[in-house]
Amino acid sequence: MPSYDRRTIIDAPLQDVWQFYSRASGLEDVTPDWVDLRVESVIGSDGRLGPDVLEPGSELSVSIRPFGLGPRQYWLSVITERERADGAAYFRDELEHGPFDEWVHTHSFFAHGDRTVLRDEIEYELPLGPLARFGRPFSRIGFEAMFRARHRLTNEQLG
Repeated sequence: MPSYDRRTIIDAPLQDVWQFYSRASGLEDVTPDWVDLRVESVIGSDGRLGPDVLEPGSELSVSIRPFGLGPRQYWLSVITERERADGAAYFRDELEHGPFDEWVHTHSFFAHGDRTVLRDEIEYELPLGPLARFGRPFSRIGFEAMFRARHRLTNEQLG
């Protein structure tokens, strides 16, 4: 399965970065405007709307319309794992419904002195079966633009 990986050092301690990314509002704060993100709903693992923390079992429904072109794309992701140990933390979300045939996104955080290494790892499968291989170079360009912006915005929010 194709993958994408990006790492950046964030000028904030692990605890601050972890708390920031543990809320749906963190996603909104680090998504560039050109994506036109809307958080449609967030349902906690207990079935309640708008949880304070995205725990395993939380569902996040969002839509995007990059550059204002085409119809909105709807995504439903579920937080499948979330752990924190000394000096490291991560959570994983998996696509239940959306524009990819498969999407597993692992957000990892590692203490680096008084700063944090932020790592986004994505394993994905484009739609269209065997024709998907022709779209992979374009997906990498899109991922790079998106995650470069997200990491920059994270530093602006927390640094």
